[in-house]
Amino acid sequence: MIKAQIPEVKALLSVPKNIVIIPHKNPDGDAMGSTLGLYHYLKYYNHNATVIAPNDYPDFLKWLPGDDTVLKYESQQEESKSLIDKADLIFTLDFNALHRIGDMAEVVEASNAIKLMIDHHQQPDDYAKYMYSDVTMSSTCQMVYNFIEMLGDIDKINATIATCLYVGIMTDTGSFRFPATTSQTHQVIGSLIDKGAKNSQIHNNIFDTNSYSRLQLLGQALQNLEVIPELRTAYITLSQDELDEFNFKKGDTEGFVNYALSLKGIIFAAIFIESKQDNIIKISLRSKGEFSVNEFSRAHFNGGGHTNAAGGRSEEDLLTTVDKFISILPKYKKELSL
Repeated sequence: MIKAQIPEVKALLSVPKNIVIIPHKNPDGDAMGSTLGLYHYLKYYNHNATVIAPNDYPDFLKWLPGDDTVLKYESQQEESKSLIDKADLIFTLDFNALHRIGDMAEVVEASNAIKLMIDHHQQPDDYAKYMYSDVTMSSTCQMVYNFIEMLGDIDKINATIATCLYVGIMTDTGSFRFPATTSQTHQVIGSLIDKGAKNSQIHNNIFDTNSYSRLQLLGQALQNLEVIPELRTAYITLSQDELDEFNFKKGDTEGFVNYALSLKGIIFAAIFIESKQDNIIKISLRSKGEFSVNEFSRAHFNGGGHTNAAGGRSEEDLLTTVDKFISILPKYKKELSL
């Protein structure tokens, strides 16, 4: 979003409107933090705003302020469709291609509402009238902070908004350790703490809520860990039977792939998770340095994301998908052997 468009956006928001705010499917901390942070900001100006998530999300995010107002399209379709149909404005946050919202895409695409995108992923689609897209940003939550700042409303960020935005920045930066964590990111975090975000409590709410079954599942994942040392690659598999054995709940595998990446000498890591409900293999990819998992996923596994963090999917079975992954790796021998 160029600064020349800010007066237009400010004019749009100058009187109360019907607004829908949408995160991507299977929303994570940045998706829910950014949408709820923006929700609370818009409510300050008496907009009739609603967050509609495509589907449910992990329990460790359900303490976020405003969670009780979020609709889930998957289970509340009629109410969601009605709100989208009546919307004057639709904000899409933390994704930049409508297929990322699953079955909602057709409804959103058909809406006459003005669409505004705020996102930090690569190669955005051209569906929004107003696009604030910046791949150098640590998170969409940092971009929402900047968006509010561009509107001249930093003073409107209260403890509730600050809490939501802190969650997304913290989770999408891997607790501030990923390369996209800049000095500006830390300045924003400092501002959010000053405005009332309780950093220690937020960290505990997100990361210190393990169930016994989740830790058992992590143990299984680590048992399944495989290493290809000559290509500096490690990967984890989890079958549907293993997920069922340990009472898998949405969000339980969050961060598992990072254990593979943490191995000494490894610069490329993957986790393959079987989902019989969706009839796919869900793939998360991570890397260190300049090896682009975004390009790798786009080329081979119908996905994308960032240079060092991306997702993908396969419609083959688990074994075939892993075999395909292993067979592709030699093509990248030069990049992975550096």
